[in-house]
Amino acid sequence: MTGRTRRVEGTMIVQRRAVPAVLAAALLLTAGCSSGDGGGDASGADGSATPTRSGAPSSPAGSPAEQTPPAKGSVEVVRTVATGLKSPWGLAPLPGGDLLVSSRDEATVVRIDEKTGDPTELGEVPGVSASGEGGLLGIALSPDYASDHMVYAYFTSASDNRIVRMRYDEKKPAGEQLGAPDTVFRGIPKGVIHNGGRIAFGPDKMLYAGTGESGDTGLSQDRKSLGGKILRLTPDGEPAPGNPFPDSPVYSYGHRNVQGLAWDGKQRLFASEFGQDTWDELNAIRPGDNYGWPEAEGKEGGSGYQDPVAQWSTDEASPSGVAYAEGSAWMAGLRGERLWRIPLKGTETSADPQAFLEGEYGRLRTVAAAGGDRLWLVTSNTDGRGDATGDDDRVLELRVK
Repeated sequence: MTGRTRRVEGTMIVQRRAVPAVLAAALLLTAGCSSGDGGGDASGADGSATPTRSGAPSSPAGSPAEQTPPAKGSVEVVRTVATGLKSPWGLAPLPGGDLLVSSRDEATVVRIDEKTGDPTELGEVPGVSASGEGGLLGIALSPDYASDHMVYAYFTSASDNRIVRMRYDEKKPAGEQLGAPDTVFRGIPKGVIHNGGRIAFGPDKMLYAGTGESGDTGLSQDRKSLGGKILRLTPDGEPAPGNPFPDSPVYSYGHRNVQGLAWDGKQRLFASEFGQDTWDELNAIRPGDNYGWPEAEGKEGGSGYQDPVAQWSTDEASPSGVAYAEGSAWMAGLRGERLWRIPLKGTETSADPQAFLEGEYGRLRTVAAAGGDRLWLVTSNTDGRGDATGDDDRVLELRVK
């Protein structure tokens, strides 16, 4: 084994490279599930994407031509929506404008009134083990939320990382509105570091999950492991139809710690990735591709590895959430304490990335589209690694271009 410096969300510790674990084939089996529509391919009749044979969503017919965004953009903080949040991690906008926010350390989900900023606790998610970089992480609404009222959550348990869904019943008393979790997927490797955690439903109505290699670098190149991957699942937790590897949930591999997922106007997937010593990355994700970790970091041009769309030195980014708006990807930075704008033309940058809000709000965890030229932005200063003020943590509304 060789010694190597390992960066953990903006801190530096020395750790030896782990020996790749031998994982049982059962690691790729999903847990049993009860309800749902079976997660079949989206038809596209409602304007959503139709998956291609490779599993990549295709653009709807007759979609407008792409416009290259201006080289220089801007960010305006419209208002502070909410303050006083504890270790917020995931955010899911509700129909009508209110926001659901998960607390990594407290394992709770709160509903924030979008107009007043008042929080209402919906309940605590049982079985969460909050330690290191684990806990209650990403959340997402079912693509059929209007009828099933299901909230999906990715969390660290005592034994693994897993994805559950819970019914949100607004008629019950505050604190008891989340139903019992139904585990739809389990067996994602857990560790003190690199637990991944971002989940999102794509234009094809499939569930995508970004995972980490849990500190064991060998897992990223092992296609039989769930660590260091982007996974693509049906809403019931089965490998999605059209995935690149037969009967496997693995959509792409060779990742270190995927922290953000977002689709552009042509339904192309982009993901942020936490690097180690040299480069953090924004990647354009194609099904079945290898993104290089641990053999490549940043734009090394290695044979068989996909180079990132953009890269940053590790003190400038430590990237977390990603959103798409106004022709650009917007990436939150933890250690970098800034919001990055990455103007795009297809799957390449059309101009140099720009940094905004540098040092103004501390560590930035999650950014989510709020419609049109608006974004939601969540800070991350109360998780023990930031310099929290009396108002932290908070949700901001931004206007961008």
